[in-house]
Amino acid sequence: MITLTAAGMVNALGNNLDEIAGNLQANIAPGIERDRDGWLQQGECWVGRVTGNLPDVPPEMAQYNSRNNRLLLAALAQIRPQVDEAITRYGNERVAVVLGTSTSGLDEGDRMVSGTHAGKPPAAYRYGQQELGDPSRFLSDYLQLFGPALTISTACSSSARAIITGKRLIESGMVDAAIVGGADTLSRMPINGFNSLESLSNVRCKPFSAERNGITIGEAGALILLTKEPGEVQLLGVGESSDAWHMSAPHPEGVGAIRAIEMALGEAKLRPQDIGYINLHGTATRLNDEIEAKVVNQLFGESVPCSSTKHLTGHTLGAAGACEAVLCYLLLSRGLPLPAQDFTDVHQDLTLAPCGLLGASQPFTKPIMLSNSFAFGGNNTSLIFGVSHD
Repeated sequence: MITLTAAGMVNALGNNLDEIAGNLQANIAPGIERDRDGWLQQGECWVGRVTGNLPDVPPEMAQYNSRNNRLLLAALAQIRPQVDEAITRYGNERVAVVLGTSTSGLDEGDRMVSGTHAGKPPAAYRYGQQELGDPSRFLSDYLQLFGPALTISTACSSSARAIITGKRLIESGMVDAAIVGGADTLSRMPINGFNSLESLSNVRCKPFSAERNGITIGEAGALILLTKEPGEVQLLGVGESSDAWHMSAPHPEGVGAIRAIEMALGEAKLRPQDIGYINLHGTATRLNDEIEAKVVNQLFGESVPCSSTKHLTGHTLGAAGACEAVLCYLLLSRGLPLPAQDFTDVHQDLTLAPCGLLGASQPFTKPIMLSNSFAFGGNNTSLIFGVSHD
């Protein structure tokens, strides 16, 4: 069995797991705010910002100096003792790094292009900062690891797939531990890109509400240390699929999402009624929420409590799967109440298929959680976490 040995995260909810846990229970997100930095070229939007000070990239690693990598350092600092112990125990060639991202150092590249004079880039800029492989290359070099190091970029399922890949590397015998997760940074390109698709909300996003009109983009860094050592929270099953239906819209019947969930249930040897909570992908776009509600209703009916937490974190894109995995880890390891769907200033969309949306926070009764991440291009992932009773 694969264990979540340690986890660390920064996002709009807070700068460490204690802050995040407290704000999650209070339904408060300090970093969700109206855009004040002009990310959107025309119009108004909200963003999810990491508000704390981030660690510096060491001067001798200046070629990796991006905000994306500094988000990873902030998450790493929270699990560094466990990571160092794993490296000492297994050896630096037996620890993998598998991360997800969709921006990498894209913001640094944008600033370079925008600020270039006479074709000369700023002295601090390095092209490699914006390569998709940069986060894993950086973290591996930073920790002086020699095991597999790769970055996955499949839009909003990226870091969920990183978790799946880390699990499989351990199970294959290639490594004994894997540092998995992801990071994405606020950047003009994704914010304006989603706006051009008419998928960006001009107010704080409200998943599953009648008034929902798009996503709120957030930034985050999240890391999990996976091992086969005994531990409290375990990765029970995973599922993944690809619709190949449409570049940006889900399949109208959610066939790929259903396949991913059923695969995860099958691997975990669980039935739908065994699940105690579903962390929904729940982006607050019209189509995503409609199709996900239909899928959950078809597989689970209304019996399983569920909610989306993206109104508290923003949609952190390539980091979303790992962020929500860490939230499940927090709920399970600390026995926190399940987060409610926030309809305080909007109305629940009653035209959606009934799917167990939580109108109020409540304790969980079954310590098994499903987390969904559905991405552009029909990329679907489902992860199931549970508490060990050994």
